[in-house]
Amino acid sequence: MQWNEFRRPVSVDFVPRGSLCEWCGKPAERQLTAIGGVFHNESGMFCRPCGEKFSQSVMNSLQAATAVQLDPQQNA
Repeated sequence: MQWNEFRRPVSVDFVPRGSLCEWCGKPAERQLTAIGGVFHNESGMFCRPCGEKFSQSVMNSLQAATAVQLDPQQNA
């Protein structure tokens, strides 16, 4: 699993003023970019609630990938 320098699977950047959330259309607060996993390099501008959902989706995919790698029964 890849982690950025702050030990997070998602990098957080500022968005230009007036940007809208890509999921719901509300004002965006941050641009989030996934680091590693199936969402690697996927990014978008999100409001806080949608950003939390995006981050949770990334975390879930990384945990699932790690579980598959660690489970010898699934690797056989």
